[in-house]
Amino acid sequence: MNRFAGYKELSNQDFSNQTLIAEEFSKVKLEKANFSNADLRGAVFNGAWLHEANLHGADLTNGIAYLVDFEGADLSDAIFTDAMMLYSTFDNVDITGADFTNAVLDGSELKKLCAKASGVNSKTGVSTRESLECK
Repeated sequence: MNRFAGYKELSNQDFSNQTLIAEEFSKVKLEKANFSNADLRGAVFNGAWLHEANLHGADLTNGIAYLVDFEGADLSDAIFTDAMMLYSTFDNVDITGADFTNAVLDGSELKKLCAKASGVNSKTGVSTRESLECK
């Protein structure tokens, strides 16, 4: 599926509580988009701009977030289990209770996330620090 791919402007769109399994969001601007509690398992975000997006409680298990800018995004209580998140940046994000178990992240971003990691995911019961394997 790729109905959301290709240099699109989707800022401020409401995707909350939607089932978006394996959807592709490539080269799209999703500033302040609402993905809260969305089912994004296996979804692909490639070269996407998610400034100040709301992904609270979203499930991106087995998803891909490649070259994604999450600046200022709310990732609290989200699930990123087994997600590939290389070359993505996480400046000023809220990751309280997010589960990153087995997610693949760049080392420099992992250090930034560990510096602010706190909370326990309400669905998986895994602590954010534990899921990031913070030292």
